[in-house]
Amino acid sequence: MSEPSGFRAEVRAWLAATQGPEGLHDYGPTPQAGDVPTGRAWQALLAEAGYACLHWPEQWGGRDASVADQAAFAEEAARADVPRQLSIVGPDLVGPVLMAYGSELQKSAYLPSIRTGEHLWCQLFSEPDAGSDLASVRTRARETPEGWVVDGQKVWTSGGVGSDFGILLARTGGSGHAGLSMFVVSMDTPGIEVRPLRQMDGESKFNEVYFTGAVLPLDALIGAEGQGWKVATTTLGRERLSLGANSVEMFRALEHLVAAAESRGRLGASLRASVSELWVRVWLLRTTWERAIAEGAEPGDASFSVLKLMTAETQRAIGDLGIEALGPDALASEQDEPLVQRMLVSHAQTILGGTSEIQRNILAERILGLPREPSPRA
Repeated sequence: MSEPSGFRAEVRAWLAATQGPEGLHDYGPTPQAGDVPTGRAWQALLAEAGYACLHWPEQWGGRDASVADQAAFAEEAARADVPRQLSIVGPDLVGPVLMAYGSELQKSAYLPSIRTGEHLWCQLFSEPDAGSDLASVRTRARETPEGWVVDGQKVWTSGGVGSDFGILLARTGGSGHAGLSMFVVSMDTPGIEVRPLRQMDGESKFNEVYFTGAVLPLDALIGAEGQGWKVATTTLGRERLSLGANSVEMFRALEHLVAAAESRGRLGASLRASVSELWVRVWLLRTTWERAIAEGAEPGDASFSVLKLMTAETQRAIGDLGIEALGPDALASEQDEPLVQRMLVSHAQTILGGTSEIQRNILAERILGLPREPSPRA
């Protein structure tokens, strides 16, 4: 493999020369509560070196980095087994929203502390009856002279425990997209309760969040009232930049899978064939990702949906193959075997960040030009 050049070489050299905080590991896009102190220290190092919030304009401490450079940084961070940032929500989702729709006061109050890692953010969008269908959000914010009074429930809130602030999608008007507004929420506001959800892999990255008469300041509104859906769409698609990092991680998983099967005497012809097929799929994913970036596709472009779909389905296939590689040990090695955790969490990959069904609909309607499915409510 040829030596990297340009920005990638710069990043690789810095990562090799930099001593991260003790206990740092690649925890993915969202830290657990125990990862937050280490993640904050790592974000501060990134900010000091100029590698935090690469896509942000220089005015707010970024580098106006191209999509290709952002993707290269994510991939090199994965190779070094470190997270590319404290969390995906603040730098990738909230920051661009505040720059596009926030007041000058909101920008100056929140953007610097997002970049340095001083403040951790969560995203309060999904609800028990409004996951992929955000037009059905029921959490309501009612304007009063004292502020916006919020009542309702959110779920699947990544990093809710430990977050300082959240970005909240709530209903301020009638039904549908036009009745939604977006707010900044301080997570220590009275009337907000965060309940961690224990996952079957033993982690608790997701949370339920309850609002009971929580009062937000009148200036917590982001943009105009009723503009919530437009603001929300600004946050979509940013996680697709790290697909190259996912490829690095999947190659490693296949190496671990082969080693585990070989040590147990289970690396037969059938398993070898399955591993070879998945190895090719991961290479195809990475090549497609590189081509999309070279062609100038932006993260929110519909063409990136094929990458999200390919990634999720391949991750699930690797997790399923881990069962065959581990055999009976798959039931007894939960604490010691990374492949077991992958096996347990792999099916979630086809749900989080936009379900595989949603991605197929996007590809059918926006790329292939097929007619939309009739709405069951019509």
